[in-house]
Amino acid sequence: MSNSKNDTVEIVSKFKWVALVAASVIATGTVFYHYFMPLKWLDALYFSVITITTVGYGDIHPNSDATKLFTIFYVLIGVGIIAASLNILVRLAAQRRLQKRSQKRK
Repeated sequence: MSNSKNDTVEIVSKFKWVALVAASVIATGTVFYHYFMPLKWLDALYFSVITITTVGYGDIHPNSDATKLFTIFYVLIGVGIIAASLNILVRLAAQRRLQKRSQKRK
């Protein structure tokens, strides 16, 4: 197996790990917001996703000190996960482009 294929496998493996972490963080936020705000499950999922992606439409917002503190750390973690996901996707696209170029040269 060539080195570039090993690199691609490693990048895909990292992306799967980051996706699992992102899903876990969204699930954690959903459960927290469902019980502490309290929101219906779909509303809690919606709020978790718009918060972690920093979209924040403003239609739902934390209303207690506990939910505000949780949201502060949730946003910081979410921004890190989004950045890591984008980094991995860009690296995967670049790696695939390099593979195509090296195949054309052969």
